Amino acid sequence: MAAQSFLSESVLGWSIFSIVLLAILAFCWIYIRKFQSRQESEVVSTITAICALAIALITSALLPVDIFLVSFMKHPNGTYKDWAANNETREQIENTVLHGYYTLYSIILFCVFLWIPFVYFYYEEQDDDNMNKCSQVKNALKYTVGFAIVCVVLLLIGAFVPLEAPPSQNSTQWEKVQYLFEELGSSHGLPALAFSISSLTLIGMLAVITYTAYGMSVMPLNLIKGTRSVLYERLENTEDIDDVEHQIEKLKSKCQDGRPLSSRDRHNLQELESKLQVLRRRGRHLEIAERNCCTKVGSALRPIKILLGIVFILVALLFIIALFISNLDKALHSAGISSGFIIFGTNLTNPLNELLLALQPVFPLDYILITVITMYFVFTSMAGIRNMGIWFFWIRLYKIRPKRTRPQALLFLCMILLLIVLHTSYMIYSLAPQYVMYGSQKYLIPSGNTTTDTTRTCDADAPEDQCTMTRTYLFLHKFWFFSTIYYFGNWAFIGAFLIGLVVSCCKGKKSVIEGEVEADDSDISDDEYVH
Repeated sequence: MAAQSFLSESVLGWSIFSIVLLAILAFCWIYIRKFQSRQESEVVSTITAICALAIALITSALLPVDIFLVSFMKHPNGTYKDWAANNETREQIENTVLHGYYTLYSIILFCVFLWIPFVYFYYEEQDDDNMNKCSQVKNALKYTVGFAIVCVVLLLIGAFVPLEAPPSQNSTQWEKVQYLFEELGSSHGLPALAFSISSLTLIGMLAVITYTAYGMSVMPLNLIKGTRSVLYERLENTEDIDDVEHQIEKLKSKCQDGRPLSSRDRHNLQELESKLQVLRRRGRHLEIAERNCCTKVGSALRPIKILLGIVFILVALLFIIALFISNLDKALHSAGISSGFIIFGTNLTNPLNELLLALQPVFPLDYILITVITMYFVFTSMAGIRNMGIWFFWIRLYKIRPKRTRPQALLFLCMILLLIVLHTSYMIYSLAPQYVMYGSQKYLIPSGNTTTDTTRTCDADAPEDQCTMTRTYLFLHKFWFFSTIYYFGNWAFIGAFLIGLVVSCCKGKKSVIEGEVEADDSDISDDEYVH
């Protein structure tokens, strides 16, 4: 009976994960196909982008499964279920999740350091018309080797830097080396993988501060503000065309008597003709947008968009408040920098953590909420990248536009999302630390009388054999110095969100064809987009 119950619980958790997996694959295919350039699309880059984006979303979906499985080991009264009463069974479940993390994190390392760089540099070399396929592959491999070396270095550092000092400070050099190898073997390589992933998570933290924080503010405000009227934009565009044509005619009239134009006038004429070309393309796009059914449906759904925008901005503010309280709790009650600002449990009332704990009795509301939170971070990150584009410091590398995004830009987008997803787990832990550590587990507090035993939500004070930590938490806090950096990164995230909120509020409404027409677009790509 216990075995059947164990099987049914495990099947339920992983069945939900499988359904989510199929939904993720479908979404990734639609998303990549929506943004990729039809003119420059390549099979390999498309498959790579879809797979990388899917891996990012699947990894983020594993956190709710992790919490779900450890929570379902217990009854609401704090006792273990029959199938989880055996410690070996619980360890088997934990190992299943751990292997899931091993697999996905290893795939992420492979994508970030080998697969995506190779495909990216392969298509960079493709821009050279005089280069054959073999040369492209050789050059791509040459650049990819550099990424592979970085990966190996990170793995070696994580593998051989001990988390604890050797037992004896007077040990010989050989004994110290032997200790390092014994520690590596006993941990099954977990520190090596954790160190590499944590290093990538630092880069993901920068991406979260840059893109996710801005996306959390710009996405809801864009829904609330809506887009400009198509009719007004067409009228304004027509007036601009007339004005530019008048200026062009005025310049051309200077050379009607046979005199050549000055260099300054020729330069101005070229700029005006380029501007006129862009305005005419813009007019064609606006005309199509006016006839488009999606535009009309969007106008009809305007009240729903406003409502969604209000909900999203309230959710964003809830996250920021929860993050602020969590960081304040760490600042007041942790041991400081030397401990990575780690605290066990919560000392200040965290609204999101309390909400998740309050939803525990109504299955599966708490799991739905933690899944929604995870996906919310991913989609706001996408919105941030979509609105900002891909930057390297002050240099804009790529734009993310529907049907116009180059293969290299899509690969960059997916790599950034992979890194963001790695940091998302820590962000969610910061929002609801107690829940991410133990889920909805409770334990019994004996009072000497079995009829009056009380239950308590699992926290750091619980007996070790009564509460099971999620594998996510163990991955997050393997190295204290990373936790310290993440702590300060949370403060930077709060600041970036507030700045993004102010900037988004000051901006006007977006054009209904935002991002569709740029000065550097070719007529061929424009015709391809229109048709």
